[in-house]
Amino acid sequence: MAVEKNALELKNRHGTRYLMFDAAATIADVFSLRCRSSPNAPAYREFDGVAKTWKQTTWREVGELVARMRAGLQRDGLVAGERIAIMLKNSVNWVVADQGAYAQGMVPVPLFVEDRPDNVAFILADAGVKVIVIDGEEHWKRLKTVRGQLTTLQLILTVKPVNDAEEPRLKTLGEWLPEFSALDAASFARAPTGGNDLATIVYTSGTTGKPKGVMLSHRNMLANVQSGLSVYEVYPEDVFLSFLPLSHMFERSCDYYLNLVSGATVVFARSIPQLAEDFRAVQPTIIFSVPRIYERFLAAINEQLAKSSAFKRMLFGFAVDTGWAKFEHEQGRGPWQPAFLLWPLLKKLVADKLLSRLGGKLRFAISGGAALSPAVAKVFVGLGLPICQGYGLSEASPLLTVNLLDDNDPTTIGRAVPGVELRVAGNGGLEARGPNIMRGYWNNPDATRVVLSDDGWLSTGDQVSIDARGVVRITGRLKDIIVMGNGEKIPPADMELAIQLDTLFEQVLIYGEGRPFLAALLVLNDEVWTRIAAANGLAPAMSANADDKNRDRMEKFLLQRIATRIKGFPGYAQVRKLTVVAEKWTIDNGLMTPTLKLKRARILEKYAAAIEDMYKGHR
Repeated sequence: MAVEKNALELKNRHGTRYLMFDAAATIADVFSLRCRSSPNAPAYREFDGVAKTWKQTTWREVGELVARMRAGLQRDGLVAGERIAIMLKNSVNWVVADQGAYAQGMVPVPLFVEDRPDNVAFILADAGVKVIVIDGEEHWKRLKTVRGQLTTLQLILTVKPVNDAEEPRLKTLGEWLPEFSALDAASFARAPTGGNDLATIVYTSGTTGKPKGVMLSHRNMLANVQSGLSVYEVYPEDVFLSFLPLSHMFERSCDYYLNLVSGATVVFARSIPQLAEDFRAVQPTIIFSVPRIYERFLAAINEQLAKSSAFKRMLFGFAVDTGWAKFEHEQGRGPWQPAFLLWPLLKKLVADKLLSRLGGKLRFAISGGAALSPAVAKVFVGLGLPICQGYGLSEASPLLTVNLLDDNDPTTIGRAVPGVELRVAGNGGLEARGPNIMRGYWNNPDATRVVLSDDGWLSTGDQVSIDARGVVRITGRLKDIIVMGNGEKIPPADMELAIQLDTLFEQVLIYGEGRPFLAALLVLNDEVWTRIAAANGLAPAMSANADDKNRDRMEKFLLQRIATRIKGFPGYAQVRKLTVVAEKWTIDNGLMTPTLKLKRARILEKYAAAIEDMYKGHR
């Protein structure tokens, strides 16, 4: 393909221009032109653990690595259409593996680095993966436990050396890569694939059953990036901090493919535990995040406030309320108030100091992947950081709707992005159609027919309302709605979010299907509970569960604490019983998906006896 013939100049509604492509272009085409358009510009930064500094990679340098990757795949006889799995943390190596595969016309299959070995084995077999790229010894130790199931693999590339004489497929990436060829790098040679060809298979984590492989074309993903850039301004000078896994479509499209088109720099965070430090060091201008990250930052703020004077707590509350009212006024939803005159002072005394924890240079933030609590949004927006909530799913590449900076209602998921059509089905479920909608599920036509109509409408599984302006509100999840014994319907996610705003509650699951009242399974924050228990004369959680007297006192205390969080819900939507469990719900124990969603069915199965005990005598 002569990519220049397909290059178009895209202008968004604010006038910012980007290089973009027509429907025939591939992601390999986009990468090629970006490398040749701005070869010396910074593309990526990541932390060098040996030098203890942030290392920068230019587009020219990453292009050379991709050329070597493609040459290695070609040398080993791997051809267009074959699958390559990437099981790496966010890094330049992830990009090299991904783009090298695209250049050879192969189909990347991203994997979560913390996924269970049995799940990885299923995906590798289902997709017929020929090559996998992993980090090193730690990953290989886990994969070795399912080595007998890795029958499709021809090559296992490791970033770090792995010693295993019994596994001839193991190769160290640095040694496996061919020597640099100036000719290959200059031409950025790539396979003759087209925009409608299969680009990637993304396995949905799934809260029940086996994961399904979402098939996305190059056009699906590029159309989604184009939609986002048509409503948001992103500049080459912008800096993204990448911390969600690149195996997640939200991160892959927004932090990675978007930077190919806009020319912005992506900085790969070291880890979630080091995220607060990385924010201050990197000073990003735009972030894309799931709500949990905002919740963690707010929890840290609340922890500090709890130790502060009453005056500081009052000043914080006044700053947030004033900033929020000012935001509502600017959005055309509220009146001007005299308190706005104090905002410059409040910004200096409160907002700037708190937002400096996020680097102090953020222009805006996007929240997606799960529902953002309005209470969390109010704090950050009130402090002066515009958080725009969006909505999507892997099957839509992933973006369907988003709020805009000048039309932002955090209680909604915004309006359809350009090119996407929305409608509400008879059951209240949201359906979408557009160039970003998947081709179907890999090797699973039955599952495809359930969610994708012959004329291209995707059933999202979420219940919504859409007002006259096209603004969408999520009202529930079709599969997760609790129908109580009295017929009342409750979306549990909203209640769980409200309860988790209390830093005491690490994880929450609300139950009540066919029951006379709601009950809760709780995982407590050990550090917070130890402090609270001591202050209120309560025994530690484990002892409280083992001793009836202490358990009753603890349950009464926790129920009262929960009640303050859900007092805004209807009277029938109240938690009457609870069980505190000691084991956290994680990816490793199979109770959480790699995208940090609870596997409700598995949790309910594991704690079935405890649930029955809570309803004993109540039928």
